[in-house]
Amino acid sequence: MKHFKFYSKEDILSLTRIRRFETKIGERIKHVVNTENWAEVLQQSAAKYVLLGIPEDIGIKANYGIGGADTTWLPFLADFLNHQSNDFLTGEDILLLGHFDFGDIKYLIENTAYNQDELIEAYRHAVNIIDDAVEDMIKVITAFKKIPIVIGGGHNNAYPIIKGTAKGLCKAEAISLAQINCINLDAHADFSVTEGRHNRNGFHYAEEDGYLGKYCIIGVHENTISQNVLMEVHNNPFIDYITYEEIFIHERKNFMQSVAHATGFTEDSYTGIELDLGCIEQVLSNEMMPCGITVLQARQYITFTAQDAKAAYLHICEGATQLADGRKDETTGKLISYLVSDFIKELSQV
Repeated sequence: MKHFKFYSKEDILSLTRIRRFETKIGERIKHVVNTENWAEVLQQSAAKYVLLGIPEDIGIKANYGIGGADTTWLPFLADFLNHQSNDFLTGEDILLLGHFDFGDIKYLIENTAYNQDELIEAYRHAVNIIDDAVEDMIKVITAFKKIPIVIGGGHNNAYPIIKGTAKGLCKAEAISLAQINCINLDAHADFSVTEGRHNRNGFHYAEEDGYLGKYCIIGVHENTISQNVLMEVHNNPFIDYITYEEIFIHERKNFMQSVAHATGFTEDSYTGIELDLGCIEQVLSNEMMPCGITVLQARQYITFTAQDAKAAYLHICEGATQLADGRKDETTGKLISYLVSDFIKELSQV
């Protein structure tokens, strides 16, 4: 695949700090030995989870956002591979596939566009290219009834992940119709007008194209949702939402009751689990929140949805270790590695 870098054992061990008397996840995690026949190798693998990265910020820039979401994949991986392999999580049921690289497209856009309008148009065109590549990969993974764990990147990638998962599970005859549900912990509804692909309208495109069935948003901030989007989601019986203010200001439901409501709303089918890191208070992202959910609540959300939903995939996105404006936070990768560990550990017990 043109824009995908498959990882070898050497690649994995280069990020793994080997120590006597310890065994790390990086020493146990599986990889694709023969990249030319990667799909066949993947099908035959005993691994249940397939880990891959989409380190890009093109979708965010296509929505006039601040770049930097392409910086989290490697810091996450360096931390995750060095977790201890133990009875809680051995790593043996995970296959690390690799990551997408759309750097050539980004370079071409940023060195040929003449003005802001042309730049935005080029970014949005590029998101369509990303959509196709990601959809194709996810469709293969889910057709073998494996669970993708995808680390972004912008939230634009929700659309091809939903689409690829729906098609893959349908091909595997796990569902009769290429359509899945989604739960999204997010400060934004990501249901903006379909004006051209970017990081805030992936779920709207998925719904319009028929790949998204039921959609529940937890923690959307009332200040971030436009009136037209509010009316659209409010009038759609297949979309539900619980605002941040309902949970934490008015206390009509507590946080875990809201998560339980979302898993109940989507329980009739396979469900994608989405987490936008920008909704976690003070986590570095394109749109950092001065008030948001806590890291503990994010971990509880991942754990409960893995336990209570029919999880089709996990997608963690929008975080950064360094933004284009110079802000840095080296802990974002470690946070993602904890969230991924929580998901796998809980799902392995179900």
